[in-house]
Amino acid sequence: MGSDIVLYIVIVTALAFDFTNGFHDTANAIATSISTRAMSPRAAVAMSSVFNFVGAFISLEVAATVASGIVNAGAVTPTVVFGGLIGAIAWNLATWWFGLPSSSSHALIGGMIGSVFVADGASAINGDGIVEKVIIPALIAPTLAFAVAGVSILIAYRVVGRQRPGVVNRGYRLGQIVTGSMFSLAHGTNDAQKTMGIITLALIANGNLSANDFHVPTWVVICSATAISLGTYSGGWRIIRTMGSRIIKMDPAQGFSAQGAGAAVVLTASHLGFPLSTTHVISGGVMGAGAAKRLSAVRWGVAGNIALAWLLTLPCSAFIGGLAYGLSSIFGSDALGVILVALLVIGLIAAAFGTRVRRGPALTTPPAGAEA
Repeated sequence: MGSDIVLYIVIVTALAFDFTNGFHDTANAIATSISTRAMSPRAAVAMSSVFNFVGAFISLEVAATVASGIVNAGAVTPTVVFGGLIGAIAWNLATWWFGLPSSSSHALIGGMIGSVFVADGASAINGDGIVEKVIIPALIAPTLAFAVAGVSILIAYRVVGRQRPGVVNRGYRLGQIVTGSMFSLAHGTNDAQKTMGIITLALIANGNLSANDFHVPTWVVICSATAISLGTYSGGWRIIRTMGSRIIKMDPAQGFSAQGAGAAVVLTASHLGFPLSTTHVISGGVMGAGAAKRLSAVRWGVAGNIALAWLLTLPCSAFIGGLAYGLSSIFGSDALGVILVALLVIGLIAAAFGTRVRRGPALTTPPAGAEA
């Protein structure tokens, strides 16, 4: 009975992470469309949430990687999964608080690595899988998006260089609706699968599924798709401001190029089973679209802060994940430790958000003038 209680808590925590993933990464898909006024904020988040939901049903390759390619499945227990999820949620909320676009994917992977390490040592971590499936794609993907977006914007400017700006901007704003939809679809395809993989891993660890016949239950797919879609619809306005205007002052052609390049990279990675950071990809695309116009167009100080958040994501989420597992395991293998840590985390989040609300306006409202 105790193991079932832990499993239920893990599933709820995983869906909570999926929700934070949605609102944390809303900016990836729609910040450029809002910045260039291709879409109103509310229309953009509604569109993105729908395509995130649809994208979750396209492929399960990334879910398989998360469930079996990062850590040794035999060393995983529901409590280990719980610790990893707490590490990911904590880092997502911390970076969202400061408006930094960090990787929810790497936060989840880091949390799992830290939790497994504390539980079973370094031998339970698949180093080759981390290098091949996480580190290398993390380096290649934003660089590729940077290059593709840069080439795309140069071609775009050459093609429409003699046209009237008003006509050109209207055309690219319409194009951004398409590229924004494609990036949202790609985000759902890649990111929702990570939660599917984590829940499936917990089900295997609890004995509900066979480790020899990996498959993601339909109810897991539906629940994960719904959670990330609802999170997306809630919006992550602090990060939207960073992505949409603080890296570069974007025109519709640049927004179109950045979104198109990002969607192509993420969809390709999803097909290959790479748990890619959509944040890394779209940030690379935005910087590439700005730098191709002129290097000074990119606010490199803001870009440096984002890069620092990227570098800290894996180790910080791993530390928190290991700490969460360690605290849970103090009380033994039954449900008591998990329940106490869950209540502690809920209390800390409530206290932090309560303090913020008393000091100023709610963080989930759109930026001033965003509806204009």
